[in-house]
Amino acid sequence: MSDISATEAAKAIVRRNTEEVQGGGNFELFEELFADDFLDHTPQPGRTPDKAGARELYKVLRPAFPDFHAEIHWQLADGDRVTTYKTYHGTHKGDFFGIAPTGRKIAFETVNIMRVRDGKIAEHWGVANLFSLMQQLGALPDTPKS
Repeated sequence: MSDISATEAAKAIVRRNTEEVQGGGNFELFEELFADDFLDHTPQPGRTPDKAGARELYKVLRPAFPDFHAEIHWQLADGDRVTTYKTYHGTHKGDFFGIAPTGRKIAFETVNIMRVRDGKIAEHWGVANLFSLMQQLGALPDTPKS
């Protein structure tokens, strides 16, 4: 496989995770896309940095935001690492880390880097604007405008 086709294949794997697993709730595909030795370098609080922790986080998001999906703005690949900038959207219809459903529509940005090895997601690094998400859910006060 050429470098270009390997890069495009890695981007497609990451895109399938975003669209079909996170957005569609296809957890059978999750099992196919993630390496058994997956390592999350930036796990969410209370989550283990392994495949089980990622699966658990994804499964928490589905009932909390049944229409959870991402708008991918762009992807860049460098070797086996794929960087994706996206905005997640959803409607808060279920409990989310102790926050009762508000019915509010949410949107928050993330940047993720995923390393793809042998056709599977092997590592993750990410930054999400969770401050904005918590403000939208009413868990934090709005920042005063100056």
